[in-house]
Amino acid sequence: MQHAADRLAAAIAAVQNPTAMGLDTQRSHLPAEFAPKDESPAEICRGILRYNTALLEGMRDLIRVIKVQVAYYEMYGTDGMQAFAETLHLAREMGYVVIADCKRNDIGATASAYAKAYLSPDGGFSCDFVTVNPYLGSDGIRPFAELAAEYGRGLYVLVKTSNPSGVELQDQLLADGRKVYELMADLVSQWGDSLVGESGYSAVGAVVGATWPAESTALRARMPRIPFLVPGYGAQGATGKDLAGCFDAAGNGAVVNASRSLLCAHQKRPELSWLEATRAEAIRMRDDITGAVRQREAVR
Repeated sequence: MQHAADRLAAAIAAVQNPTAMGLDTQRSHLPAEFAPKDESPAEICRGILRYNTALLEGMRDLIRVIKVQVAYYEMYGTDGMQAFAETLHLAREMGYVVIADCKRNDIGATASAYAKAYLSPDGGFSCDFVTVNPYLGSDGIRPFAELAAEYGRGLYVLVKTSNPSGVELQDQLLADGRKVYELMADLVSQWGDSLVGESGYSAVGAVVGATWPAESTALRARMPRIPFLVPGYGAQGATGKDLAGCFDAAGNGAVVNASRSLLCAHQKRPELSWLEATRAEAIRMRDDITGAVRQREAVR
């Protein structure tokens, strides 16, 4: 049973690309050939699943990590959740490392049930990593960490999110001089300390937004064994230069998510097929990130 962080590192190394393709697929993202025949939830979800499948088939030589945000499926009810489950299953069958972006948050038996749904091999939404909201403390993290250790899976804990209003809570100053997100970073390091793989990284990771360059660089130094899931690239405004500090001195330790910039690339490049446009954007993004990381390594 391979460690989750080692599996992630190997997937990134295989294509030399730290991008996670976000399949946060919406009706408005669909190219014409995947458009639903009508606007019923069932038909829309069939179109979404067909587009997801085609993306997975057409992008695996460039990208080996995907992130699927459950909200865009859940809003369609049972049809959407079936498309969500099938997307996770197809991606893992094709050899992708799969992150289910669900931000689950609870304690006790309820947290255990959530963990089983996502991190056990026979869970209905079995994946490699799941995102977790840590607001309820270690009681809400422990069930996920335990199953991660048992089944070679992982979790990403929200630490410093990419949205502007995150500062309303995450940047509040504590009595000991730390900010809330720094306290959270220290807790994540503790939670992940016993789950470090051969790659040097833990199965317990952190969500750290690309929109905070100084803070993310400081967090990389503060959490040297914690892998980062980095949102905020592309549509939210961050560039490779902004997020280069999320990577370690060897250029490892982070995976960068892009959703709309990949899913909607065909809308900006109508002269290309939808797949050509998506691949062109993926290559541009890869080169932007890896170039910025190499440049940062050179001046360290």
